[in-house]
Amino acid sequence: MNIILFDSDARNRLLPLTATRPVCELRLGILTLREKWERRLNGSVSYITQEYLQEKYPICVEDENLIINGGLIPDNQICERIRSLNLNEALLFNGELVAARLNEARFESLIGDEEVSELRGIELPADFPLTFVSRLWQLTRLNGQAIADDFELLTRGRQSLPLSDTNQVIGPSGRIFIEEGAVVEGCTFNTKNGPIYIGHNTELMEGSSFRGPVALSRDCIVKMGARIYGPCSFGPGCRLGGEITRSIMIANSNKAHDGYLGDAVIGEWCNLGADTNNSNLKNNYSEVKLWSYVSDRFEPTGEQFVGLMMGDHSKCAINTMFNTGTVVGVASNVFGGGFIRNFVPDFSWGGPDNPYRTNKFAEVCETATVVMQRRNVVFSDVDKAILYHIYDETARYRSWER
Repeated sequence: MNIILFDSDARNRLLPLTATRPVCELRLGILTLREKWERRLNGSVSYITQEYLQEKYPICVEDENLIINGGLIPDNQICERIRSLNLNEALLFNGELVAARLNEARFESLIGDEEVSELRGIELPADFPLTFVSRLWQLTRLNGQAIADDFELLTRGRQSLPLSDTNQVIGPSGRIFIEEGAVVEGCTFNTKNGPIYIGHNTELMEGSSFRGPVALSRDCIVKMGARIYGPCSFGPGCRLGGEITRSIMIANSNKAHDGYLGDAVIGEWCNLGADTNNSNLKNNYSEVKLWSYVSDRFEPTGEQFVGLMMGDHSKCAINTMFNTGTVVGVASNVFGGGFIRNFVPDFSWGGPDNPYRTNKFAEVCETATVVMQRRNVVFSDVDKAILYHIYDETARYRSWER
């Protein structure tokens, strides 16, 4: 089945993480949203996304296509309803398109006028259980259930590698799954609150401790003595150390040393310096506000625990301190004593002791080339063009340039 996942307007409320990717490439649980749909519907995915992202995330249209909101989290119920759609029929929720099965001609017509009124629509009942990702802080709130659902999906009918007797397990040992090539010795696992998934070629060094639910993708390294409290998800190629709780790292990012990361979502190609700490709770225990790229102001989250939200290619120096509910845009480099401001615009360079200036585009590209080479990934001209679009689009936030 040809699946096309589209970005809704919620994409703008998920910036800066969606500045460099479609919504469906966000990680939630063990898998990204795209990977969940591919597995559940047994198909391949392409994208309807922002124009500047289309070369990296292209669209593929076939004779018959399933069009699905890329921010929707799939489960058995919605997948069953989508499979039952007839050709040129749509599922709607509160009048908004959730999914449709379209032939090529009807798809091209829909893309041309962006109207769903001509489709034969089925309105889902108001109490139908749909879960959409539409806010940054929802990612950490939804992650525990997502790990449990993905664990069941991925381990059904498969056999885990055995866990050696150098490790200690508290709780059901059947809630640990280890893929081929993983190295796991001298660790402690607590599975009472959720499962623990360890991906291909991931290494968990001795003395590290995990309290589920925790998901580690392929090629991760967890340093000695790390303490990871779930729900936590780490994409491919992450380096982890210190204390981490209720956090997500999308892929290829480093928090390899001592320091605290809590209720945080970190993009790709980020690096947190040694002894970096973020606050996830205000001293007066009040509601956290978070910067919105939609309203250009801090908006209430309705949450008491919200940590650091960091866009791709951003870095921070040793001993960096992030306040509760901080947003750092794409390709920023922050450092210095004292707390970092609660919103650091994309392509910023500086910190409390250093007036902010613009992180020069050429230098960002040079660094990205080196960083990505360390994971055997090429920083392509397409990647460069995406970053330049973000650089240009976010100039209005860098007040020192005016």
